[in-house]
Amino acid sequence: MIRFILGGARSGKSRYAEQLASASGKEVIYIATAQAYDDEMKARILQHKKQRPQEWRCIEESMNIDQVLSDNSSVTNCILIDCLTLWLTNLLCENCDVTTAKQVFMEVLRQSESDIILVSNETGMGVVPMGELTRRYCDEGGWLHQDIAALADEVVLMVAGIPLVIKGPPSY
Repeated sequence: MIRFILGGARSGKSRYAEQLASASGKEVIYIATAQAYDDEMKARILQHKKQRPQEWRCIEESMNIDQVLSDNSSVTNCILIDCLTLWLTNLLCENCDVTTAKQVFMEVLRQSESDIILVSNETGMGVVPMGELTRRYCDEGGWLHQDIAALADEVVLMVAGIPLVIKGPPSY
């Protein structure tokens, strides 16, 4: 089962994804993609850590999430990846081959035996950004979201803390 949760900033997507992971009854492996480049981001990461159940295994991996997903593939696991847009940012900032990274990630998703919950920011509902890098970020994110939504069993858009099921049966 692949669940894809997306929404805007502070829409409740992480909290909802964590509720789904807790309700899975499986061992939860939380893959965190954020990097703390400043004090504000350090505080955000710390807040997320405090909210997660202590029995969850957290793996901080900003780039090679495909390898972590592959290494932990098991029917007994629920893997929560938060978040894909930060992962995409990390790839772009390191001048990685984003197309290849996405292809590898999608293949690992198809092959995984785990229940997977993917969290991502919906960035394509605003104006077209002015800068080349931000336009590429929005384009790459939109294409990634389309690919994941096509593969996912369930797609949920979070709006003001309310899950709106776009694809699949409601989980709540």
